[in-house]
Amino acid sequence: MPVGSSSTGAGPSHGGTIFLLRHGAIQSAKEPKRYIGWDDMPLNRTGSQQAVAWAEYFGDLGLDEICCSDLSRCRDTAGIISARCCIAPRIFPELREVCLGAWEGESFDDVKRTQPKAFQERGEHIADHRPPGGESFRDLQNRAWPVFEATVRRLRRHSLLITHAGVIRVLLCRLLGMPLENLFSIGQSHGALTIIAVRPV
Repeated sequence: MPVGSSSTGAGPSHGGTIFLLRHGAIQSAKEPKRYIGWDDMPLNRTGSQQAVAWAEYFGDLGLDEICCSDLSRCRDTAGIISARCCIAPRIFPELREVCLGAWEGESFDDVKRTQPKAFQERGEHIADHRPPGGESFRDLQNRAWPVFEATVRRLRRHSLLITHAGVIRVLLCRLLGMPLENLFSIGQSHGALTIIAVRPV
């Protein structure tokens, strides 16, 4: 995916690669499905194993920097990789997952039952709906995009951003020129890696 001045507003004088890595699997019950945004969930055993596997990959690549969200699941993933790469991670709160406000930790079924109108509105207007006290995905895009832009500007060879599914989806929507309403058409499993080639400008 080439990235230049037309996409980001600024680009490096030479090419490079930005890796977007979703944190590893977390200690959360699979059922019922719940809203997890700023809740600080740690990695589970599988998540740690995923981080170790990626540490081996990136350890041989030669990263220039590792950046991550300040939530535990990203910091823990970054810590395992950074130990192998001998690079201290840079922490960016702007790379946090979308804030879900009063819906944090609530099950989808409970919100649908107790707040049917709000639940329906979120489904119909996913880009701009804000749960009580929370953010919309457009808010998230506006928060995370400047960090991505800054990463592009200082890019030398390879930069790794360890963040969340929502963050990666909104960044890719902007890079691809996709409406935010389509963000969930972009798959992002735990430990998924997206590779972005940045062209010189």
